[in-house]
Amino acid sequence: MLTFTDPGHRYRLDGRPVPNVTTIIGGGLPKPALIDWAARMTAEYVADHVDDMPALAAGGRDPMVAFLSRLHTEARNVAAVRGSDVHGYAEELVHGRSVEIPTPLAGYVDGYARFLDDFGPVPIVTERPVASRAHWYAGRPDLICSLGSPTWLLDVKTSRAVYGDVSLQVAAYARAEFYVDELGDEHPLPPIDRIGVLHVTPDGTDLYPLGDIDDAFAEFLACQTIYRGNTRRRNLIGEPLIPADTTGVLL
Repeated sequence: MLTFTDPGHRYRLDGRPVPNVTTIIGGGLPKPALIDWAARMTAEYVADHVDDMPALAAGGRDPMVAFLSRLHTEARNVAAVRGSDVHGYAEELVHGRSVEIPTPLAGYVDGYARFLDDFGPVPIVTERPVASRAHWYAGRPDLICSLGSPTWLLDVKTSRAVYGDVSLQVAAYARAEFYVDELGDEHPLPPIDRIGVLHVTPDGTDLYPLGDIDDAFAEFLACQTIYRGNTRRRNLIGEPLIPADTTGVLL
């Protein structure tokens, strides 16, 4: 049985915690672009608020460092909320249900609506948890649909840009063994022919195919090996069995 707790985005499979796909990729695939983005965001804030810096510094070094170091996290959280909201409206629209759109999100939802009009996807499974017992992971793909004859598994992104490493995420979803319906019942995942990412912006929605599923899935499993190794190594250093003197030599 697969269960999902939304506030913590945590999964349990057969009564045991199971890592989600994005956690595995985040722990196994370096993302230097995120480091550069965080550094640039902080630098841009300081450059754009030079006149505010003396007042910020007057509060003390530690509070100033804490404030500046949180900027990228807060920006990421705002973007995550926006993405989650757009996903919710997208699910309603793909099923043909009417929605009332808040003004700040209208451009994104209109962009997604234009994709629906242009491509006419037929939804098969939307926003349902999936899992693999064989490889021990879980996740929740955005959309499995038919676009003509092929069956696609698609991820919806509202970020400023999309990157090829999302292929690992959607490939893991595509190679899951089952999904869970609204009643909690398991069903075999339908065969997936192609994977892609939908980049939703106020200017419209672009569909990017993401190549061979098996190649991307093999790369995901390699990330999972690194993720498991990182988890194992974090647990290696506990309390020392034998105390050491100040030179590090065992007594």
